This record gives sequence, structure tokens and C-alpha cells, in this order.
Amino acid sequence: MDRTPHRPSCARRLRQEATSRGESYGEIAGTIHTHCAVSLLRAHRLARGLTLKQAAEGLKALIAGPDAPRVDADSLGHWETDRQPRPATLALLCEYYGRCKPEDLGFHSAAVAVPSRPSTLARAANALPALSVRRDHPVAANALEEQVDAARRSVDRTLAAGTVSSTQLDTLDEQVLWAREQYVYTAPAPMIRVLLGHLSEVEDLAGHRQPAAVQVHLSELTAMLATLIADALMKLGDLTRSQSWYATARNAADDSGNPELRARVRAQAAMLPYYYGPIEAAVSLAREARIISRGRPSVTGAFASAAEARALAKLGDTDGAEAALRYAAMAFEQSGAGGAAPAGNDAWSFPERRFRLYESGTLTALGQTRKARRIQEAALRLYPSKTGIDPALLTLEAALCLAHDGSLTEACQLAGTTFLRIAPDHRTPIVEQRVREVIGALPPGAEGSRAARELREILALPPGQM
Repeated sequence: MDRTPHRPSCARRLRQEATSRGESYGEIAGTIHTHCAVSLLRAHRLARGLTLKQAAEGLKALIAGPDAPRVDADSLGHWETDRQPRPATLALLCEYYGRCKPEDLGFHSAAVAVPSRPSTLARAANALPALSVRRDHPVAANALEEQVDAARRSVDRTLAAGTVSSTQLDTLDEQVLWAREQYVYTAPAPMIRVLLGHLSEVEDLAGHRQPAAVQVHLSELTAMLATLIADALMKLGDLTRSQSWYATARNAADDSGNPELRARVRAQAAMLPYYYGPIEAAVSLAREARIISRGRPSVTGAFASAAEARALAKLGDTDGAEAALRYAAMAFEQSGAGGAAPAGNDAWSFPERRFRLYESGTLTALGQTRKARRIQEAALRLYPSKTGIDPALLTLEAALCLAHDGSLTEACQLAGTTFLRIAPDHRTPIVEQRVREVIGALPPGAEGSRAARELREILALPPGQM
């Protein structure tokens, strides 16, 4: 062929479309052969969704006896490109791919025919009345043999098509971990494209029948990626889509059956109503996460309780917020996460600096400004030089504390300076929302002050003029 063969993903798409239309393997192979510029032999393998190794193992299962042809993945790859198999091997390939003719596989050999192999099954079929095979109809034995063989091959194909190698899973894990690390400091818009690319790979594998353990793993990866996409959309102010993606993340986490993951996704989802309302929904999600984590001292339990404390404080429930914060501190200490800050440069982790961010939010909302300022200063010292918007959120909470304490000009100046220092692609609606909270915290009449006007003007400037 004079065209460059297409990638296997193209054949996979064609196979899925053809299968939905009820086409046979032969028809699917013909489509792949024509569209993807691959040999007919390779097209028959791709039509069944098999790798070279899987097809070679299936061929070996048909081989019996010392004179059987040698088959492995390398040999099959050569036959699929530029080598002619021996007659015995070609007969084996014809049998494996549905008792087809050599011409169907792209070979020309009139001497080759699919062998007829007498088996013990055929003899047993004629002998056992329980199989309801009449002795005066010898064709019935052959029909039963073919039916049993076809059923076995179908099951083998299903199992083979659903097998994901450990190497594939390791690669996916590495990609998702890399994305989680990049997410900490990468702007949300370009990060969404990266996350969607990884999610597409996971979805391709999850869309096929997989062993239970593999399916659980893929559901876990789906939940993580969907959560990060939802969080990025929230930062961009696309609240409807963010809410939908958080729902998808919860479904995937529930599908995995992993209680730690189920709790983590819900605690993370509580951020959306915390920043944009209704705040009661944030309490509900965080509380649900805490209940799922109950009985297992974990960093996720600490995360859930800290999220609940912050939301309750915003509602004005002082007793509930303080109780939830005490539980969060105890769970965080018992989890041992406090000593793992250097390893917490990952969007899926909950290191001490992030715990302090939630503690700061709780104390600020409760009006305990002196304690909140101490927590903010301690937390800011824990952040690496390359990070996202969390340090800015902490500083904006410091501006809120100044507003609560009556230092109106200082509050507006600190908020404005913080906002201008944020890189333009990180200066998203969620940051603008926090700056507006500083303006909203000013006492009646102070909104018209010079400092407040200047802060609103900063918010109104286009990014390029800041």
C-alpha cells in the first residue's frame, strides 16, 4: 500500500461504529483494510480488537502436536506486513479468523484449505444421547462441534478484547499523576485540554469489557480526572458545566466502590457551592464525605471535616464550625499527613498548607481575625515557589480580616495588589469573586470610598491593561 497506515485508534473507532450497525467481522475487516491502509490479515485482527500478543496466544490455543507451526507475536507481525506464511500456518490463520479463505486474508494459495480436524467431541456427540444427537444424522455431530468451537472462540475473543496490560495501566497512572502535579500551577484553560486528552484514553479502555479489578481502576482514574475538570471549570466561572462534571466524578467514584475516593470527590465538590452558593449544599456534600470516611482516620476525613467547618462558619454556625474544625485537626494529625508537605505538590493531595487554607477560611468567617492572620502567615511559608492561586486566596482572606477589623483602606489596597500580582491566565472568576467579597465586607458607606472605587476599577480593567 502506498498510504501510511492509520493508528490503531482509528481502527477501534471504525470497529465500534460497525459493531453498532451489526456488521460481521469480515465486513469490519474490509472497512479497516480500505480506510486504514493496512493488510487484510492485520485488518482481521483489528476487527476483533486484538493486539499481536493476544492474537498469537489465540492461535497457539488451536495448535496441537509436535508438527504444529510456530506462532508468536513477532511472526504474526511479519505476516501482516511483508511475509508469506507457510501453507500449514496459513491454514491455521484461516481457521482462527472464522474459517475464511486465504484470499480473505490477502494471500493467494489455492492449495491451502481449512483443515477438518476430527475430535473426541464429534465422536462423543454421536455417542451421547443426552446431547439429543440422532445417529442417523451424522451432520449433527459436526454442527455441534462447530457450535461449541464457535462459542469457545467467542468467549476467548471477549476475554482477550477486555484485557488491559499492566504496562497500559502503569502508563495511565503516570499520565494522571503528572496531570495532578501540573494542575497545581497550570492555568485552568490549558489544563482542561490536557485532562480531556487523558480522560479520552481512559474512556476508550473503560468502554470495553474489562476484568473487575481493571474496571475499578479505570473508574478511579475517571473520577480523579472528572473532578479536576470540574474544579478547573469552576475556576473559570463555568458553573453549570462544573456542576455536571462533579456529578460525573461522583458517579465514577461510586462505580469504583472505593470509599476513600467517594469521600474525596464529595469533599472536593463542596468547593463549588462554598464559593458560589448555596452554602447549605457545601455543608451537605462535606458532611456526606465525612460520614463516608468515618471510622478510618485519614487525610480525606480531615479534608471533609475542614470543608464542613469552613462552610458552617460562612453560615454563621459558630459551634458547629468549631467542632468540625477540631475534628479536622485531630484527623489530620492522626493521618500523619502533616509531615508529608514536600510530597504534597499534587492537586489530589491534602498537605498541611491546604489544611491551613481551610482553617484560615473558617476562622476568617467566624471573625477570629487574630488567629486567622497567624494561620495565614504560617500557611504562606509552606507554599513552594511554583504554585497556583492558593497563596493569593490566603492573602485575600487576610484582606477580609483587615476589612472586619475596620482597616478599610489597607484591606482594599492589599486585595488590589494581590489581584494584580496574579498571572493573567490565573486571574479567573473565582479570584474575582474573592476580591468582591472584600468589597462586600466593608461597612455601609465605605463602598464609596476612594480605596473601594480603585479596587472596583482594578477588577474592571481588561487583563492586558493590568
